Amino acid sequence: MVLLRTPMMVYILSIFIDSIFSSAMYNVVNFGAKPDGKTDSTTAFLNAWGKACASSNPASIHVPQGRFLLGSATFTGKCSNNAISIVIEGTLVAPSDYRVISKAGNWLVFENVDGVSIRGGVLDAQGNALWECKNSGQSNCPSGATTLEFTNSNNIGIRGLTSINSQMFHIVINECHNVKVQSVKVMAAGNSPNTDGIHVQMSSDVTILNSKIRTGDDCVSIGPGSSNLWIENVACGPGHGISIGSLGKDLNEPGVQNVTVKTVTFTGTQNGVRIKTWAKPSNGFVRNVLFQNAIMVNVQNPIVIDQKYCPGNKGCSGQASGVKISDVTYQNIHGTSDTQVAVKFDCSSEYPCSGIRMEDVKLTYNNQVAQASCNNAGGAALGSVQPQSCL
Repeated sequence: MVLLRTPMMVYILSIFIDSIFSSAMYNVVNFGAKPDGKTDSTTAFLNAWGKACASSNPASIHVPQGRFLLGSATFTGKCSNNAISIVIEGTLVAPSDYRVISKAGNWLVFENVDGVSIRGGVLDAQGNALWECKNSGQSNCPSGATTLEFTNSNNIGIRGLTSINSQMFHIVINECHNVKVQSVKVMAAGNSPNTDGIHVQMSSDVTILNSKIRTGDDCVSIGPGSSNLWIENVACGPGHGISIGSLGKDLNEPGVQNVTVKTVTFTGTQNGVRIKTWAKPSNGFVRNVLFQNAIMVNVQNPIVIDQKYCPGNKGCSGQASGVKISDVTYQNIHGTSDTQVAVKFDCSSEYPCSGIRMEDVKLTYNNQVAQASCNNAGGAALGSVQPQSCL
């Protein structure tokens, strides 16, 4: 059989060939990286990044199988192209001495970049020793380092990445626009302090999909200045649940708005869906939030708004939160509470919560109807709502 090549076929083939040869590819091993888990490969990775960033064509950085030891590294832009893909087949491992990267406060940082994507791979921050230091009550333990942070960046993709044993936060999205995180796994011990899975702040249009997060702090935490967030099909536990906040620590603070959290499962977590604000003056706000299709499995506080957050009663004791919370919907929330009070709205006495809406909620405690508690909360319950609404 003879295959006839039409002009259109030739044109498409030429585009395909051009795309292959126009994309610059850089293997970190060719820059001196060693996959033995012992040789410091930081400089090799930074040099590979420098080449990819300087390329006028789309570029790809390849990390083959093996364990690559990396110290603190910052990958900066602005680059000559806006399409750099980092494909990781192996594992990036932090130094075993936690003080090495904790001094910097970050392990891997991407700053001022556009169009960067990370696919696959494992990030092992080896934070266990630092957790032990903190949990032992020693006063000289460093705060630790965030594993992966994107800051002041746009059009970012993270897919199929696994982050384990972070010293502090696993993934941070800070001052970014248009970010998609999907099919990631986060794993840390349930007693690991401050190991939030994914933290978003000062960012817009962030999507988090199809991910599993097991950690010692918030599964997903949403900080000030976050807007247009979509979180869907996320399994949390252990951990502290999905939390908006804490907010309102500062007087002048941007608010949080347009957040959707849907099709999520919480198993044995401290909280389910939570909004938390400091008990002190602030001009911040939370508005237009939807929590939809959530399953709770033995969760201590399935639904909670806490506007009296004041650690150690220092600097905020007896004060009212200035954060205004409005238009928050809880829809199709089912499951079991590990405490008798499954729904707790403890809102600000100065700015009561308004527009709280509950629809199709059924939460039980020890195979019995759970209880609800409300302070300064206004809204409505529609359809079947258990425990009985106290709004």
